[in-house]
Amino acid sequence: MPPASVANPLQPACPPTSNMGILTRDLYEVAGTLQRRAQAPEQAGVFSGLNPATYNKSDPLPLWVIQLVIIMAVTQLLALLFRPIRQPRVISEVIAGVILGPSIMGRIPGFSNSIFPVDSLPMITLTSTIGLVLFLFLVGLEIDVRIVKKNFKSASAISIAGLIVPLGLGAALGIPIYHQFVNPDINFGYFLLFTAVAIGITAFPVLCRILTELKLLEDPVGAITLAAGVGNDVVGWILLALTVALVNAGSGLTALWILLTAIGFVFFLLIPIKWAYRWLCCRTGSLENGTPTTTMMTITLVIVFISAFFTDIIGIHAIFGGFLAGLIIPHDNGYAIALVEKLEDLVSPLFIPLYFALTGLRTNLGSLDNGVTWGYTILICVVAFFSKFIACGLAAKACGFNWRESGAVGSLMSCKGLVELIVLNVGFSAGILDTRTFSMFVLHALVLTFITTPLTLLFYPERIRNRAAPTDTSAARSRDGEAIEENSRQTQELFRTRFSVVLEKIEQLPAVMTLTQLLQIPSDASPSTESRVSVDEKTSLPAVPPGLEYQLPRANAAPTHITLDALRLIELTNRTSAVLKSHFADSLIQRDSILAVIRTFGSLNRIAVSTALAIVGYDDFSSSVAEHVKRTSSQLVILPWSTNSPSLEDVSVAENSPSTTANSVNLSSVQAQTFRKVFLAAPSDVALFVDRGVSQDVNEQVGQHIFLPFVGGPDDRLALSFVVQLCMNPSTTATVTRFIKSDANDLTPTDSIEKTILHDTFSGLPDTVYALRDTQTRIASETADNIQWDNYSSRTVPELAAALSRITFSEESSPLPLHTILDACSRTLAEFPRSRPFVVLGRSRRMAIESHTAELGALLSETGATLGSDTTKTLGDLGAAFVAKNVNASLLVLQASSL
Repeated sequence: MPPASVANPLQPACPPTSNMGILTRDLYEVAGTLQRRAQAPEQAGVFSGLNPATYNKSDPLPLWVIQLVIIMAVTQLLALLFRPIRQPRVISEVIAGVILGPSIMGRIPGFSNSIFPVDSLPMITLTSTIGLVLFLFLVGLEIDVRIVKKNFKSASAISIAGLIVPLGLGAALGIPIYHQFVNPDINFGYFLLFTAVAIGITAFPVLCRILTELKLLEDPVGAITLAAGVGNDVVGWILLALTVALVNAGSGLTALWILLTAIGFVFFLLIPIKWAYRWLCCRTGSLENGTPTTTMMTITLVIVFISAFFTDIIGIHAIFGGFLAGLIIPHDNGYAIALVEKLEDLVSPLFIPLYFALTGLRTNLGSLDNGVTWGYTILICVVAFFSKFIACGLAAKACGFNWRESGAVGSLMSCKGLVELIVLNVGFSAGILDTRTFSMFVLHALVLTFITTPLTLLFYPERIRNRAAPTDTSAARSRDGEAIEENSRQTQELFRTRFSVVLEKIEQLPAVMTLTQLLQIPSDASPSTESRVSVDEKTSLPAVPPGLEYQLPRANAAPTHITLDALRLIELTNRTSAVLKSHFADSLIQRDSILAVIRTFGSLNRIAVSTALAIVGYDDFSSSVAEHVKRTSSQLVILPWSTNSPSLEDVSVAENSPSTTANSVNLSSVQAQTFRKVFLAAPSDVALFVDRGVSQDVNEQVGQHIFLPFVGGPDDRLALSFVVQLCMNPSTTATVTRFIKSDANDLTPTDSIEKTILHDTFSGLPDTVYALRDTQTRIASETADNIQWDNYSSRTVPELAAALSRITFSEESSPLPLHTILDACSRTLAEFPRSRPFVVLGRSRRMAIESHTAELGALLSETGATLGSDTTKTLGDLGAAFVAKNVNASLLVLQASSL
């Protein structure tokens, strides 16, 4: 027998003890595994018959990867299912763990032992704890003291009410639960304190995401709730730290030392370390540039893990160290946002699903096997919800909110989510909770998190948030009323002076600058008088049916200056950086590079530019644009679409063969649907500007020549009026040709489009073909076309003489108008080789005279081009024909407003 004094040098020097921190203990277990792997002989892996799905202490990585992939796949699938009902991602993550755990998949014989054997859990626990430390660091970054300062009085009242009542009722609830379910060896006072914290805490990170998702951050309800949630969360963390310190302490004196050490460390971190960190940020230029250097990233991670290590070894959980480290990061100049962007894509998709899957693996709903257990579970849900809902709701009512707003505040403050689950895991690791009580509290956290969003929308729907919004009466229109409004809309001013431009990517700026410069008219080119020309004075066309009279838009004085309202759209995602951006939107608008460029451009070109920024989900882009148009009273919305955008999927377009893809137009399905939603929702005219790169590297002295094919309908009338406005600029000329479809070889009978509005099977958006309402409406539309064409082509409007003199008008008739239009465009571009090629056309979706769907299909077959249905539905048949023919010109596709 070897002497006891001889020790294996490869064995760890110190065995794990009960007082060892959780993170330290995990490190010890994994280190032992790696040591055993170092001693194991090399193998040939799968070629020697090794099964990677079998847990191997000498090489745990293969099984860990399998576990990771399964967890991430199930989590992502559930996230896709819960996204339409606006549920936070944490719901998917925990339910994924429950499904993979003993509650469901664990009941399959051999599943748990094969995929999640007990011996493999230390590796998952360690990696998930590391991820949790980083996540709590990001949570600390989200804490914004300014929010509390702005709403201190009301937020304090709601926060205090949301703490005292739930803490008291939570402690009272712990008494029967302790006597019914808890081992008597667990300290009674510690359990009551833990139960009080579990009932009283509010999930601040999930609350932030719900408020952002529901667009409540700028609303008084959201601002107050967020401020109250900050205070509630901080107090909850302090109480949880106290609970863990008491549990880990062997005596009252030890607990006192733990608390004193923790307080000293907090002051040390928040004063000298915070000052030194800020000094280093300034020294390295990170704070000035708004992004951390490699050195600062290294220093930041070192601080995070040392802080986590320290709080772990003194007897408090490592997550508290990560949270405290997040509080020292400065938010100036977007530094915190840039720091978060470098970390979140590793933490959120990888580490956090592991942690909450581990929570689900610890949850066994099968242990809730009798009526008493379910009764107490329901009681926990009821007490946890109503203690928060009633207390915070009444406090909000006392602060001046109405009943609906107070109900929303109470619903939001009752949210549990992520923080609650962290609390429960800490209690489970500390031995305060067993599997049954842990499962009961996890189920209550899921239920309360799940009902937060629907309850908030029930109490505080979007329709009542803006009480000053005008009532929409569009549903009450009759057929004749729609036609009357369609024609009376044309009585607006010819020259548009206020434009809204939607900016999402920096690639869109050249298109905006090109079109804006065309709209800027020299002061000596504007007419000096106003005029209205009636039908009877300028035409001898047949009489128009009563109520559908058409008046030519009056030529008001052409503006020498225009106003540009730039709306910057940033997609709201589950990322922490997106939430931080929404918190600091007021400062972000000043630092955003795209808005800075457009403001500088406006200043240099004497264009009044106002900027706005919205951080919303991609599905809400169109509604944000519509709200912006209403707020700014814009007359035309410009949607720039750069074909060089790297985010769009390729659509092969060829001129002579399918292999030719020069200057191809690219459009993703998601972006196409967004454009189409804007076409539908915007309460003004809309212009989709397809910049095909031809505006780059061109001599300024060449000028601009525009080609406009006029087919008919309100969209084409808008396009013609807009071309006249552009030609007020002396450097701009135009060729306008009216195309009439003859009867010979008609590919599509007129009756084929006399249908109701078609819809997309998947998106539910209107298709490109709109029905002609009736004979009377069609006559009115054709008459309006003839009036406008006659007045412009005969140049009988003195106030527009200068602009009309730069426009060449002609008419052509053809059985194949699309082919004729494309040929005419090619001839026009060849006549002006030194001009910037530019085509303006109507989208022709409403009350167009003819349908070109059949001819477009024939054209695609001839050219060998491949266009997705989304491209055709977005641009219309005529615009799609230009793309299919690969015409080397930028396109401006206009749609007249029907609102």
